[in-house]
Amino acid sequence: MKTRKLIYGLCLAMLTSCSLDYKNTGVINPDNVWMDKTMINSYLSDVYGKMMPGWPIAANGTDEGMNQPTDMGNFPRGLVTVDNQGQELNYANIDRINFFLDKMATVTVLSDAEKKPLVGQALFWRAWDYWGKVWNVGGVPLILHFQDVTNVPSLFVNRNSTTECMTQILKDLDDAIANLPDVWTGSDYGRIDKGTAMAFKGRILLRYASPLFNPNNDQKRWESAYKANKDAVDFLKSMGKGLYEGKFEDIWYNERNKEVIMLNQFYKPDHKLDQKNVRPGPLTKDYANDNQAILPLLMAYPKKDGTPLKLDLNRLANDPVYNEQFMTDFYVGRDPRFYATIFSPGTAYPASDKLVGGMKYWNTMKKVPDASSATGFRYVSLINDELKVGDVYSSGYYQLKGIDKSLTQATVYDAETDWVEIRFAEVLMNYGECANETGKSAEALGVLYDIRKRAGIEAGSGNYGITANSQTSIRQAYMDERFIEFAYEGMRFTDLRRWKKFDLLNSLKYRSGLYAVIKDQANIASFDWTKDMYDPTVRKLFRFEYVQNLDGDNQYQFNVNLQHWFYPLQKQVIDRNSKIEQNNEWGGSFNPLK
Repeated sequence: MKTRKLIYGLCLAMLTSCSLDYKNTGVINPDNVWMDKTMINSYLSDVYGKMMPGWPIAANGTDEGMNQPTDMGNFPRGLVTVDNQGQELNYANIDRINFFLDKMATVTVLSDAEKKPLVGQALFWRAWDYWGKVWNVGGVPLILHFQDVTNVPSLFVNRNSTTECMTQILKDLDDAIANLPDVWTGSDYGRIDKGTAMAFKGRILLRYASPLFNPNNDQKRWESAYKANKDAVDFLKSMGKGLYEGKFEDIWYNERNKEVIMLNQFYKPDHKLDQKNVRPGPLTKDYANDNQAILPLLMAYPKKDGTPLKLDLNRLANDPVYNEQFMTDFYVGRDPRFYATIFSPGTAYPASDKLVGGMKYWNTMKKVPDASSATGFRYVSLINDELKVGDVYSSGYYQLKGIDKSLTQATVYDAETDWVEIRFAEVLMNYGECANETGKSAEALGVLYDIRKRAGIEAGSGNYGITANSQTSIRQAYMDERFIEFAYEGMRFTDLRRWKKFDLLNSLKYRSGLYAVIKDQANIASFDWTKDMYDPTVRKLFRFEYVQNLDGDNQYQFNVNLQHWFYPLQKQVIDRNSKIEQNNEWGGSFNPLK
């Protein structure tokens, strides 16, 4: 679906236009919008354009990855205040949707059958917006009709409780589900349908049942989440949805496949995707080097037989034979999702304009003397030798998931990889996690087996390397598998927060990594840049070195404040409306758990 953003802007402009002495029925004006089916649809398309999420760059600040050295925000470092964490309450989208819904009650140009799917889509987006607010701060003022801005006192309202907000969000979603079609086809593909609304309902009920909102582990919440997610899985399967059956990486390249539930479609020239930030510096322009994987993510992917990859740092540093074997285990025979998600130094990277004739991207390291360094040396990338350009980066392991393989340095703003906001794997894993929390361990394990089977993990004895056999161990298995399956999809921070597991970040302390360092620099002059690290003779030229702090400055370390799980409201929000209370974690009286 191509969103059309022009119409709404024109409608707004007409609100301030001068009146004329005659009625021109051909001109676009606010009243004419609601007498024209195409313009009504365009108004709703404008809501999509303003609210549909896109590809996240969100690894930084988690154990998933980092951007440039010392690019570490206040939150992961525990430097949190109302001023730097305060959230505003922006109701612009809610106002647009409420205006639309109010108009639908009076529109005569549409039949009731034509109104239903339009109302359903609007209700979905209202639930989407309100959930975003509740997720961040807890309960907020519930505004369900377009507000009269001339009635100033009516604009100042109290915060509704989180429970009241959740009740309304779920009502909007249930009404949306009742009104939406089973599926959209043709030029309407990509609009919100029944299955999308059911999947989103399951997502938010899972998060509402998780420890962030449910510290007392109320089982009724888990039962509600289980039912919603199971209903979503069953319905989506009946519509032909399911896990994509080809290569994992092709979920993002084989467009409109069976795993896609909710998506933002990118295309040239009207709706291009900017991917410059996640590419290596020498292969992009204007900005670079975001979302580089750090050690926890690199180690999270198991071997192809499903067993974990283990690292002994002492032996890595002191046992050359162990180092060589670990490098082999790291590069060869891993979970296929590893290769689809993360670029590792000395392997292929899609950059046909720079890496010509079969060249791989050799951002491995050499060590050069440096008297100013405490270690007496510094690491320098072999990219200086391969491409004759400087290369400054953090870990050197870049995002591959969803990268448009056709891009060159000149076209990094022109990517066309669709963003899949909800895919069937998430709905399935949401259902499985809820099954575990409600005592249905067999169902929970079955989901994990299905996820790993699709990934290409070997079955082994039938458990695909999953050894969990209790509710606690299965819960941990879900945490581990989500880390792998949804890397670079903006899930990790959300999952850590809903599980209240930021202590995992603090236990890491620093953002660490592994550098592949050439053993004998005399080999650089004759090095064949078309070779790769999958060649055992090439690997023998390198060793792995552990880098404890990729930021290079010890003040940049994880120290998340575990007393603050909900964000505060901005001071100006409270100053503007005295009826608004601050959250109790930040000195106020509002309890986001009620």
